[in-house]
Amino acid sequence: MNQIVQFVENIKALDVVDIVVAICIIILFKVLSPSISYLIVKLFKFKASKRQIKESAFYNPLKVFFTILGVYLAVWILKEPLNISQGVMTVVNQIFEIISVLAFAKALAASFTMNSTLIKRTKRRWKKEIDDSMLEFGLKVLRAVIYIIALFIVLLILNINLGGLVAGLGIGGIIITLAAQDTAKNIFGGFVLLLDKPFNVGDWIETPNYQGTVEDITFRTTRIRNFENSIVNIPNSTIADAAIINWTKMEKRKYTLDLSFSFETTSEQMKQVSDKIKELLFINPKVLDDDIVVSFKKIEDDGLDLYIELFFNTTAYKDYLDAVDELNRAIIDVVHNLGLKLAYPSSKVFVQNN
Repeated sequence: MNQIVQFVENIKALDVVDIVVAICIIILFKVLSPSISYLIVKLFKFKASKRQIKESAFYNPLKVFFTILGVYLAVWILKEPLNISQGVMTVVNQIFEIISVLAFAKALAASFTMNSTLIKRTKRRWKKEIDDSMLEFGLKVLRAVIYIIALFIVLLILNINLGGLVAGLGIGGIIITLAAQDTAKNIFGGFVLLLDKPFNVGDWIETPNYQGTVEDITFRTTRIRNFENSIVNIPNSTIADAAIINWTKMEKRKYTLDLSFSFETTSEQMKQVSDKIKELLFINPKVLDDDIVVSFKKIEDDGLDLYIELFFNTTAYKDYLDAVDELNRAIIDVVHNLGLKLAYPSSKVFVQNN
Protein backbone atom coordinates (compact mmCIF):
# COMPACT_ATOMS: atom_id res chain seq x y z
CA MET A 1 0.00 0.00 0.00
CA ASN A 2 2.83 2.33 0.90
CA GLN A 3 4.49 1.62 -2.45
CA ILE A 4 1.30 2.56 -4.29
CA VAL A 5 1.03 5.81 -2.31
CA GLN A 6 4.68 6.60 -3.01
CA PHE A 7 4.18 5.87 -6.74
CA VAL A 8 1.19 8.23 -6.87
CA GLU A 9 3.15 10.99 -5.07
CA ASN A 10 6.00 10.69 -7.58
CA ILE A 11 3.68 11.23 -10.55
CA LYS A 12 4.14 14.73 -11.89
CA ALA A 13 1.48 16.86 -13.49
CA LEU A 14 3.03 16.30 -16.91
CA ASP A 15 2.93 12.57 -16.27
CA VAL A 16 -0.79 12.78 -15.58
CA VAL A 17 -1.26 14.56 -18.89
CA ASP A 18 0.72 11.82 -20.67
CA ILE A 19 -1.40 9.11 -19.06
CA VAL A 20 -4.62 10.87 -20.07
CA VAL A 21 -3.30 11.29 -23.63
CA ALA A 22 -2.35 7.61 -23.78
CA ILE A 23 -5.79 6.53 -22.60
CA CYS A 24 -7.42 8.87 -25.14
CA ILE A 25 -5.27 7.41 -27.92
CA ILE A 26 -6.32 3.86 -27.00
CA ILE A 27 -10.00 4.85 -26.97
CA LEU A 28 -9.67 6.91 -30.15
CA PHE A 29 -8.02 4.12 -32.13
CA LYS A 30 -10.53 1.60 -30.80
CA VAL A 31 -13.47 3.77 -31.84
CA LEU A 32 -12.02 4.84 -35.19
CA SER A 33 -10.55 1.46 -36.22
CA PRO A 34 -13.75 0.36 -38.07
CA SER A 35 -13.91 3.65 -40.01
CA ILE A 36 -10.19 3.67 -40.87
CA SER A 37 -10.37 0.02 -41.97
CA TYR A 38 -13.44 0.80 -44.04
CA LEU A 39 -11.73 3.69 -45.83
CA ILE A 40 -8.59 1.66 -46.58
CA VAL A 41 -10.58 -1.22 -48.07
CA LYS A 42 -12.73 1.30 -49.96
CA LEU A 43 -9.60 2.69 -51.65
CA PHE A 44 -8.95 -0.71 -53.23
CA LYS A 45 -12.61 -1.61 -53.76
CA PHE A 46 -14.06 1.71 -54.81
CA LYS A 47 -17.23 0.25 -56.33
CA ALA A 48 -17.90 -2.20 -53.50
CA SER A 49 -20.97 -1.79 -51.30
CA LYS A 50 -20.81 -1.28 -47.55
CA ARG A 51 -21.73 -4.92 -46.91
CA GLN A 52 -19.07 -6.17 -49.35
CA ILE A 53 -16.41 -4.02 -47.70
CA LYS A 54 -17.25 -5.34 -44.23
CA GLU A 55 -17.14 -8.90 -45.59
CA SER A 56 -13.73 -8.26 -47.12
CA ALA A 57 -10.86 -10.48 -45.94
CA PHE A 58 -8.83 -7.42 -44.85
CA TYR A 59 -11.55 -5.51 -42.97
CA ASN A 60 -11.45 -7.33 -39.59
CA PRO A 61 -7.65 -7.83 -39.54
CA LEU A 62 -7.23 -4.09 -40.18
CA LYS A 63 -9.56 -3.34 -37.27
CA VAL A 64 -7.41 -5.52 -35.02
CA PHE A 65 -4.22 -3.88 -36.31
CA PHE A 66 -5.39 -0.30 -35.63
CA THR A 67 -6.72 -1.24 -32.19
CA ILE A 68 -3.35 -2.77 -31.27
CA LEU A 69 -1.58 0.21 -32.87
CA GLY A 70 -3.41 2.51 -30.45
CA VAL A 71 -2.23 0.44 -27.48
CA TYR A 72 1.32 0.37 -28.90
CA LEU A 73 1.46 4.17 -29.29
CA ALA A 74 0.05 4.61 -25.78
CA VAL A 75 2.80 2.44 -24.32
CA TRP A 76 5.45 4.53 -26.11
CA ILE A 77 3.92 7.72 -24.71
CA LEU A 78 3.99 6.20 -21.22
CA LYS A 79 7.54 4.92 -21.57
CA GLU A 80 9.17 7.84 -19.73
CA PRO A 81 6.37 8.72 -17.25
CA LEU A 82 6.16 5.11 -16.07
CA ASN A 83 9.91 4.55 -16.44
CA ILE A 84 9.42 1.45 -18.58
CA SER A 85 12.69 -0.39 -19.12
CA GLN A 86 14.20 -1.03 -22.54
CA GLY A 87 13.75 -4.78 -22.05
CA VAL A 88 10.01 -4.37 -21.60
CA MET A 89 9.82 -2.10 -24.64
CA THR A 90 11.65 -4.72 -26.69
CA VAL A 91 8.99 -7.27 -25.74
CA VAL A 92 6.24 -4.74 -26.55
CA ASN A 93 7.80 -4.15 -29.99
CA GLN A 94 7.98 -7.87 -30.63
CA ILE A 95 4.34 -8.41 -29.61
CA PHE A 96 3.19 -5.57 -31.86
CA GLU A 97 5.20 -6.89 -34.82
CA ILE A 98 3.97 -10.47 -34.30
CA ILE A 99 0.32 -9.39 -34.10
CA SER A 100 0.78 -7.27 -37.24
CA VAL A 101 2.33 -10.19 -39.16
CA LEU A 102 -0.37 -12.63 -38.04
CA ALA A 103 -3.17 -10.17 -38.87
CA PHE A 104 -1.75 -9.60 -42.35
CA ALA A 105 -1.23 -13.36 -42.88
CA LYS A 106 -4.83 -14.05 -41.79
CA ALA A 107 -6.15 -11.39 -44.18
CA LEU A 108 -4.03 -12.65 -47.06
CA ALA A 109 -5.01 -16.29 -46.45
CA ALA A 110 -8.69 -15.35 -46.23
CA SER A 111 -8.35 -13.74 -49.67
CA PHE A 112 -7.63 -17.17 -51.14
CA THR A 113 -10.79 -19.11 -50.32
CA MET A 114 -13.57 -20.36 -52.57
CA ASN A 115 -15.91 -17.68 -51.17
CA SER A 116 -13.53 -14.74 -51.56
CA THR A 117 -14.28 -12.04 -54.13
CA LEU A 118 -10.90 -12.54 -55.82
CA ILE A 119 -11.45 -16.25 -56.44
CA LYS A 120 -15.08 -15.78 -57.51
CA ARG A 121 -13.96 -13.18 -60.04
CA THR A 122 -11.22 -15.52 -61.28
CA LYS A 123 -13.71 -18.39 -61.68
CA ARG A 124 -16.09 -16.16 -63.64
CA ARG A 125 -13.26 -15.08 -65.93
CA TRP A 126 -12.05 -18.61 -66.61
CA LYS A 127 -15.56 -20.09 -66.48
CA LYS A 128 -15.47 -23.91 -66.69
CA GLU A 129 -11.72 -24.19 -67.34
CA ILE A 130 -11.02 -24.38 -63.59
CA ASP A 131 -11.99 -27.52 -61.70
CA ASP A 132 -13.45 -26.63 -58.28
CA SER A 133 -11.81 -29.56 -56.46
CA MET A 134 -8.34 -28.80 -57.82
CA LEU A 135 -8.79 -25.08 -57.21
CA GLU A 136 -9.85 -25.62 -53.59
CA PHE A 137 -6.93 -27.99 -52.95
CA GLY A 138 -4.50 -25.50 -54.51
CA LEU A 139 -5.91 -22.71 -52.33
CA LYS A 140 -5.36 -24.85 -49.23
CA VAL A 141 -1.72 -25.32 -50.25
CA LEU A 142 -1.36 -21.57 -50.84
CA ARG A 143 -2.89 -20.74 -47.44
CA ALA A 144 -0.53 -23.22 -45.77
CA VAL A 145 2.46 -21.56 -47.48
CA ILE A 146 1.28 -18.13 -46.29
CA TYR A 147 1.06 -19.30 -42.67
CA ILE A 148 4.44 -21.07 -42.89
CA ILE A 149 6.08 -17.87 -44.16
CA ALA A 150 4.35 -15.93 -41.36
CA LEU A 151 5.70 -18.46 -38.84
CA PHE A 152 9.26 -17.96 -40.09
CA ILE A 153 8.86 -14.18 -39.87
CA VAL A 154 7.62 -14.54 -36.28
CA LEU A 155 10.68 -16.67 -35.45
CA LEU A 156 12.92 -13.96 -36.91
CA ILE A 157 11.12 -11.31 -34.82
CA LEU A 158 11.77 -13.42 -31.72
CA ASN A 159 15.47 -13.57 -32.70
CA ILE A 160 15.41 -17.34 -32.93
CA ASN A 161 18.41 -18.62 -34.85
CA LEU A 162 16.93 -20.30 -37.91
CA GLY A 163 20.32 -21.73 -38.79
CA GLY A 164 20.45 -23.54 -35.47
CA LEU A 165 16.84 -24.63 -35.92
CA VAL A 166 17.63 -26.07 -39.35
CA ALA A 167 20.71 -27.80 -37.92
CA GLY A 168 18.56 -29.27 -35.17
CA LEU A 169 16.12 -30.53 -37.76
CA GLY A 170 19.06 -32.06 -39.60
CA ILE A 171 20.04 -34.05 -36.53
CA GLY A 172 16.56 -35.46 -36.19
CA GLY A 173 15.99 -35.58 -39.93
CA ILE A 174 15.89 -39.34 -40.13
CA ILE A 175 13.23 -39.59 -37.43
CA ILE A 176 11.17 -36.82 -39.01
CA THR A 177 11.50 -38.38 -42.46
CA LEU A 178 10.30 -41.75 -41.22
CA ALA A 179 7.41 -40.17 -39.33
CA ALA A 180 6.41 -38.04 -42.31
CA GLN A 181 6.41 -40.81 -44.89
CA ASP A 182 2.69 -41.48 -44.56
CA THR A 183 1.90 -37.77 -44.60
CA ALA A 184 3.96 -37.27 -47.77
CA LYS A 185 2.24 -40.25 -49.40
CA ASN A 186 -1.18 -38.84 -48.52
CA ILE A 187 -0.32 -35.36 -49.85
CA PHE A 188 0.99 -36.90 -53.07
CA GLY A 189 -2.15 -39.06 -53.21
CA GLY A 190 -4.26 -35.91 -52.91
CA PHE A 191 -2.47 -34.35 -55.89
CA VAL A 192 -2.96 -37.59 -57.87
CA LEU A 193 -6.70 -37.55 -57.14
CA LEU A 194 -7.01 -33.93 -58.24
CA LEU A 195 -4.96 -34.43 -61.41
CA ASP A 196 -6.58 -37.72 -62.40
CA LYS A 197 -10.03 -36.51 -61.22
CA PRO A 198 -11.78 -39.85 -60.65
CA PHE A 199 -14.31 -37.84 -58.63
CA ASN A 200 -15.10 -34.31 -57.48
CA VAL A 201 -16.46 -32.88 -54.25
CA GLY A 202 -20.18 -33.69 -54.17
CA ASP A 203 -19.88 -36.94 -56.15
CA TRP A 204 -21.34 -40.21 -54.89
CA ILE A 205 -18.52 -42.78 -54.97
CA GLU A 206 -17.93 -46.35 -53.85
CA THR A 207 -14.61 -47.87 -52.78
CA PRO A 208 -13.96 -51.49 -51.76
CA ASN A 209 -14.80 -50.59 -48.14
CA TYR A 210 -16.88 -47.41 -48.18
CA GLN A 211 -19.63 -45.66 -50.08
CA GLY A 212 -20.97 -42.13 -49.81
CA THR A 213 -20.77 -38.51 -50.96
CA VAL A 214 -17.39 -36.75 -51.15
CA GLU A 215 -17.44 -33.69 -48.89
CA ASP A 216 -13.82 -32.57 -48.99
CA ILE A 217 -10.31 -33.46 -50.18
CA THR A 218 -7.70 -32.30 -47.65
CA PHE A 219 -3.92 -32.64 -47.57
CA ARG A 220 -4.12 -36.00 -45.82
CA THR A 221 -7.57 -37.48 -46.30
CA THR A 222 -10.66 -37.59 -48.48
CA ARG A 223 -13.77 -36.96 -46.39
CA ILE A 224 -16.87 -39.01 -47.30
CA ARG A 225 -20.33 -38.80 -45.76
CA ASN A 226 -21.82 -42.29 -45.89
CA PHE A 227 -25.48 -43.28 -45.99
CA GLU A 228 -25.60 -43.49 -42.18
CA ASN A 229 -24.85 -39.72 -42.25
CA SER A 230 -21.48 -40.18 -40.53
CA ILE A 231 -18.12 -38.94 -41.80
CA VAL A 232 -15.42 -41.35 -43.01
CA ASN A 233 -11.89 -39.99 -43.45
CA ILE A 234 -9.95 -42.15 -45.92
CA PRO A 235 -6.19 -41.55 -46.38
CA ASN A 236 -5.50 -40.14 -49.84
CA SER A 237 -2.82 -42.75 -50.50
CA THR A 238 -5.37 -45.51 -49.82
CA ILE A 239 -8.13 -44.11 -51.99
CA ALA A 240 -5.69 -43.22 -54.81
CA ASP A 241 -4.68 -46.90 -55.06
CA ALA A 242 -8.22 -48.28 -54.73
CA ALA A 243 -10.77 -49.17 -57.39
CA ILE A 244 -13.35 -46.36 -57.31
CA ILE A 245 -16.86 -46.46 -58.71
CA ASN A 246 -18.19 -42.96 -59.38
CA TRP A 247 -21.95 -43.40 -59.39
CA THR A 248 -22.48 -39.70 -60.08
CA LYS A 249 -20.94 -40.14 -63.54
CA MET A 250 -23.75 -42.48 -64.55
CA GLU A 251 -25.72 -41.26 -67.54
CA LYS A 252 -28.47 -43.83 -67.00
CA ARG A 253 -29.45 -46.58 -64.55
CA LYS A 254 -29.81 -50.21 -65.48
CA TYR A 255 -32.74 -52.30 -64.32
CA THR A 256 -33.28 -56.04 -64.81
CA LEU A 257 -36.17 -58.33 -63.90
CA ASP A 258 -36.76 -62.08 -64.21
CA LEU A 259 -40.40 -63.21 -64.37
CA SER A 260 -41.03 -66.93 -64.04
CA PHE A 261 -44.40 -68.14 -65.39
CA SER A 262 -46.00 -71.49 -64.62
CA PHE A 263 -45.82 -74.39 -67.13
CA GLU A 264 -49.52 -73.85 -67.83
CA THR A 265 -48.54 -70.76 -69.83
CA THR A 266 -48.61 -71.36 -73.58
CA SER A 267 -46.10 -70.03 -76.13
CA GLU A 268 -48.79 -67.71 -77.48
CA GLN A 269 -49.40 -66.30 -74.01
CA MET A 270 -45.65 -65.81 -73.54
CA LYS A 271 -45.61 -63.81 -76.77
CA GLN A 272 -48.62 -61.78 -75.65
CA VAL A 273 -47.08 -60.86 -72.30
CA SER A 274 -43.76 -60.01 -74.00
CA ASP A 275 -45.50 -57.71 -76.50
CA LYS A 276 -47.60 -56.03 -73.80
CA ILE A 277 -44.57 -55.39 -71.60
CA LYS A 278 -42.61 -54.01 -74.58
CA GLU A 279 -45.49 -51.71 -75.39
CA LEU A 280 -45.62 -50.63 -71.77
CA LEU A 281 -41.90 -49.86 -71.74
CA PHE A 282 -41.88 -47.94 -75.03
CA ILE A 283 -44.55 -45.51 -73.82
CA ASN A 284 -42.87 -45.00 -70.44
CA PRO A 285 -41.12 -41.58 -70.58
CA LYS A 286 -38.57 -42.66 -67.95
CA VAL A 287 -37.35 -45.65 -69.99
CA LEU A 288 -34.76 -45.25 -72.76
CA ASP A 289 -36.19 -46.83 -75.93
CA ASP A 290 -32.88 -47.97 -77.46
CA ASP A 291 -31.96 -50.24 -74.57
CA ILE A 292 -35.13 -52.29 -74.03
CA VAL A 293 -34.81 -56.09 -73.94
CA VAL A 294 -37.79 -58.39 -73.32
CA SER A 295 -36.99 -62.02 -74.11
CA PHE A 296 -38.29 -65.51 -73.39
CA LYS A 297 -34.94 -66.41 -71.95
CA LYS A 298 -35.09 -70.06 -70.88
CA ILE A 299 -37.16 -72.89 -69.53
CA GLU A 300 -36.34 -73.61 -65.92
CA ASP A 301 -37.26 -76.58 -63.75
CA ASP A 302 -39.87 -74.50 -61.97
CA GLY A 303 -41.23 -72.34 -64.81
CA LEU A 304 -40.80 -70.31 -67.99
CA ASP A 305 -38.35 -67.43 -67.56
CA LEU A 306 -39.07 -64.04 -69.14
CA TYR A 307 -36.07 -61.69 -68.95
CA ILE A 308 -36.51 -57.90 -68.92
CA GLU A 309 -33.62 -55.43 -69.23
CA LEU A 310 -33.82 -51.67 -69.60
CA PHE A 311 -32.25 -48.36 -68.64
CA PHE A 312 -33.95 -45.47 -66.88
CA ASN A 313 -33.01 -41.95 -67.92
CA THR A 314 -32.66 -40.86 -64.28
CA THR A 315 -29.54 -41.29 -62.13
CA ALA A 316 -30.83 -39.92 -58.82
CA TYR A 317 -31.36 -42.87 -56.49
CA LYS A 318 -34.75 -41.78 -55.13
CA ASP A 319 -36.08 -41.00 -58.61
CA TYR A 320 -34.82 -44.41 -59.75
CA LEU A 321 -36.67 -46.19 -56.93
CA ASP A 322 -39.85 -44.27 -57.76
CA ALA A 323 -39.53 -45.28 -61.43
CA VAL A 324 -38.94 -48.95 -60.48
CA ASP A 325 -41.96 -48.93 -58.18
CA GLU A 326 -44.20 -47.49 -60.89
CA LEU A 327 -42.92 -49.94 -63.52
CA ASN A 328 -43.24 -53.03 -61.32
CA ARG A 329 -46.86 -52.22 -60.52
CA ALA A 330 -47.61 -51.71 -64.23
CA ILE A 331 -46.01 -55.08 -65.12
CA ILE A 332 -48.03 -56.87 -62.44
CA ASP A 333 -51.20 -55.32 -63.88
CA VAL A 334 -50.27 -56.61 -67.36
CA VAL A 335 -49.72 -60.15 -66.02
CA HIS A 336 -53.01 -60.16 -64.13
CA ASN A 337 -54.99 -58.68 -67.05
CA LEU A 338 -53.78 -61.53 -69.28
CA GLY A 339 -54.84 -64.07 -66.65
CA LEU A 340 -51.32 -65.46 -66.24
CA LYS A 341 -49.83 -66.89 -63.10
CA LEU A 342 -46.28 -66.60 -61.91
CA ALA A 343 -44.48 -69.80 -60.95
CA TYR A 344 -43.56 -70.59 -57.38
CA PRO A 345 -40.07 -71.82 -56.52
CA SER A 346 -40.22 -75.59 -56.29
CA SER A 347 -38.01 -78.41 -55.08
CA LYS A 348 -38.11 -82.15 -55.45
CA VAL A 349 -38.04 -84.43 -52.41
CA PHE A 350 -37.31 -88.13 -52.89
CA VAL A 351 -38.53 -90.50 -50.16
CA GLN A 352 -37.11 -93.99 -50.03
CA ASN A 353 -39.26 -96.70 -48.47
CA ASN A 354 -37.43 -99.44 -46.66
